[in-house]
Amino acid sequence: MKIAIIGARGYPYVYSGYETFIAELAPKLVERGHNVIVYCHRGLFRSYPKIVNGIHIRYIPSINSKTLSQFTNSFLSTVDACCRGNDIIFYVNSANGPFGLITRLFKKRTVINVDGLEWLRPKWKGLGAKYFYFASKMATKMFDVVVTDSERMAEIYKNEFGAQSKVIAYGANIAHSTQPKLIESVGLVSGQYYLVVGRLIPDNNAEVIVRSFEKSQSSRKLVIVGDVPYQDAYAERVRKTTDRRILFPGYVRDSDLLRELYCNCYAYIHGHEFGGTNPALLMALASGCCILALDTVFNREVLNGDEHGIFFQKETGEITRLIDRMDHDTSTLIDYRAKSRSRITEHYTWEKITDQYEGLFKSLVGKS
Repeated sequence: MKIAIIGARGYPYVYSGYETFIAELAPKLVERGHNVIVYCHRGLFRSYPKIVNGIHIRYIPSINSKTLSQFTNSFLSTVDACCRGNDIIFYVNSANGPFGLITRLFKKRTVINVDGLEWLRPKWKGLGAKYFYFASKMATKMFDVVVTDSERMAEIYKNEFGAQSKVIAYGANIAHSTQPKLIESVGLVSGQYYLVVGRLIPDNNAEVIVRSFEKSQSSRKLVIVGDVPYQDAYAERVRKTTDRRILFPGYVRDSDLLRELYCNCYAYIHGHEFGGTNPALLMALASGCCILALDTVFNREVLNGDEHGIFFQKETGEITRLIDRMDHDTSTLIDYRAKSRSRITEHYTWEKITDQYEGLFKSLVGKS
């Protein structure tokens, strides 16, 4: 099959869940004999190789702004993909819902992974929220198959839009520490820091985590891995702290360093609010982390209730108390670490996820 992938910022460029997803799925599809094209944001790259790890890369321009970058890139990518004889055009991000109108005109078989509840996210207020709601609804009407990444998300799409969806989660690779000294490059010692991984956007709740940690008595550090690729008042406010325990290394594009940051943290704090199956949370499980997570239906589904995580409400005082308690409760921490990877091996391996996508694509083009 010839499969075009649109909606991520590119390959192997990684800073969000979409790119992590594509970085795993696309090479595995190539290994299985498929021809894969990934559409990239040209402005994010300094060099433009045509093939990377067997994946064909198309570098498409876009308007460099928070609201128009993805829309313009996806529009131009869609036009290009429709003219290239692809068997399947696979989109990520519900914002791409309206482009199903174009693919239908060209009679292309299409799949869209709608991910989270974008219209509820604080960063998209007013017109932005209305657009995401409209785009998500359009996705359910214009695409051949809508993919949701959790059972809870599938329920929401059924109740909100009356639409059935195919549930396929994200995956993760089991990880162990092999180069622990790498974390010394960012001034860290194994077991002496809490870790947060995610973009600095309101619904990931980095600000409430930072303010909570400032009030804690912890002797450890707090490391916030992630940023946003644009000037943003919220991100600047999150970074505005005089607490020397709190570090902001920004994006960590070195996969070895990122693995070591996960594997060597004291505990992982997950504040993501509106997504379904979150890749950063899966990576924390795969790395053997003790997880402190915001209490949402999505996080409870991934962590199988209290079995694989300790939950908190979005209140500064509660998070502060939890950090102070966990700072000394090493027995609980050890218990959660011991069983975290089993959640991945049982439910969230990338091989299982690739099997599901490959089967779905084949069913749409009538191949066995």
